[in-house]
This record gives sequence, structure tokens and C-alpha cells, in this order.
Amino acid sequence: MNITTLGLDLAKSVFQAHGIDASGKTVLVKKLHRKQMLPFFSKLAPCLIGIEACATAHHWARTLIAMGHTVRIMPPSYVKGYVKRGKSDAIDAEAICEAVQRPTMRFVPVKTVEQQSVLTAHRTRSLLVRQRTMAANALRAHLAEFGLVANPGIANLVKLSDTAFADAALPAYAHRALETLIRRITELTEEICELDKELRIWHAENEASRRLAAIPGVGVITATAIAATVTDPDQFQSGRQFAAWLGLTPQQQSTGGKTRLGGISKQGDRYLRRLLVVGATAVMRHAKRNPTPMTDWVNGLMEKKPFRLASVALANKLARIAWAILTRGETYRPYGQPA
Repeated sequence: MNITTLGLDLAKSVFQAHGIDASGKTVLVKKLHRKQMLPFFSKLAPCLIGIEACATAHHWARTLIAMGHTVRIMPPSYVKGYVKRGKSDAIDAEAICEAVQRPTMRFVPVKTVEQQSVLTAHRTRSLLVRQRTMAANALRAHLAEFGLVANPGIANLVKLSDTAFADAALPAYAHRALETLIRRITELTEEICELDKELRIWHAENEASRRLAAIPGVGVITATAIAATVTDPDQFQSGRQFAAWLGLTPQQQSTGGKTRLGGISKQGDRYLRRLLVVGATAVMRHAKRNPTPMTDWVNGLMEKKPFRLASVALANKLARIAWAILTRGETYRPYGQPA
């Protein structure tokens, strides 16, 4: 059995493998339990292995590469077109095996353990921020039921709560329930601050992240997220391709020589896309107070387009600048500043 290419459908416990030889003939269709994975691939001669980008994909890619195999990770949406009919693990493994051989297939670079650990901190921070927002919204709504309304911002909300408790304006049952929410908001804020400290430490040690943070609208959080996510910027041929990978370019519905552009595709990393759009929004809100060539462009765009459309356009521009900085190894220079 001489396997040259193998498609591997990952799972929690039961994995499916589909292998072919040099002539394209199927020579292996096999289920593998988790405990069988390492013994099986350690005995298998080095070959090309295709897997879908999913949970544990980077872990298995690193493990199989260490055994001498060549591993290629593919986006599931690109593999779906090679599924012939139906849905089963064997059919998926066959489609993966077929897709990994295509010369025009796009692959996902394998992340290192360090990069995944930084992204874990990012994802955890994002979850804690969402939980804090939920608790703050609940606290604000409950206080409003008693005629207590605060200005936007968690700090103003906490001040209002302290005032309400000090005046004993709340019934006992509501007092105890709202104290629980305030305590939870405080705990979440402390945990978020701890994660921010760890990300700042990694940012100070990472040269690419420090260069990215100089871009307007790209702070430490966005810079560390991009530096940890983009393993190899050279995989993108241009800044526009990088922006398209993030889902910041319009969808095309073009045919017959007619070009039709719709809304942004939203088909990339939603976390990075959200960070860039939030950063672009912050730049736009200070555009009139701090005039620069970039803000002049933004102000001109806002005269013709809605605010949110302009913010996405600016996020697209920031993504292209980030790609240029990562690819060329340079520092950020505002437009018009000599090199």
C-alpha cells in the first residue's frame, strides 16, 4: 500500500481517512479512533495529508508534520465543492483528499503553539467583554425600572448604583440582586485587565506587533491579534487580497460583462474584522479635531456616504496598510512623510 495523498476528516473521537496512490486509485478507507491516530501515522510513509480548518486542526497538523508528513489545512467552504453527494465522514474525507491535490487551492498556514496561546487570550477576553456587557445592560435595565437612569458607560452606571444603594432607594430584594450584578461586573473587569496586561507583555516582545500598533486605529489589542493570526503575510498577493480574506471587500455578482457589487462579504475572521472596524470608527470620530491626510480622505468620503459604510472603507484601508507593514518589514509612515 503506497499512499501518496490522504484526506483526513477530523473529529473528537472517531477520525476518517481516505488515501490514494500515485495513479489516483483509492487504496485506503479507514476509521481511526483517537488512540489509533499516532501509531497509524507513525508507521505510514511520508505523504501529503489534507485536513479542514476546524477545532484541533493546527494541533494535528503540527503533530503530523513532526512525523515527517506534509500537511495542508483548507477552509471548509473550499472543500465543500468537492463533496459528490450526501454527508458522511467517508464522503468528507474523500472530498478533502480530492481538494488538497488542486493546484489552485488556498491553504491555511499552520499556527505555532505561541500564536495559538495568544489567540486563546484574545478569545477569552472577547468572551469576558461580552459577559460584562450583558451584566451591565441588565443592571442598567433594572435600575431604570426604579426611575434611575445613568449616562452611557460602565463607570457612570457604577456611580449611579453606588448612589442608589447609599440612599436606600431600592427594596431589599432588588438591592441584593443588583449587588450581585455589580460584583460580577467588577470581577469581569479585573479579569479583562489581567488579560490586557499579558497581551501588552507579548506585544512588547513581538516586533511585528509593535510596528502594527503605530497605524492609526490599531492599538495593542488589534496589533497582537493580527500578528498572532497572520502566520505568513506572503500568502496574500496584495493588500486587497488580505482585506478580502478578512471579509472587508464587496461581494461580486458579475456576469455578462456587467459588474455588480453588493455588501461586504463577511467571509473572513470576524474577530479581526470587528477590531479593525471599531478602530476605524474611533479614527473617524476624531477626524475633524486631528486633521491628517487619512482623516481628510475620511471626511471627504463621509460627505457622500453613510458613516458605517465609510468606517468599513477605512477598515479596508487599515487592513491594506497592515499587510504592507508585515510584508515589507517596515514601520508605519503617514502619507506624505518621506521614507
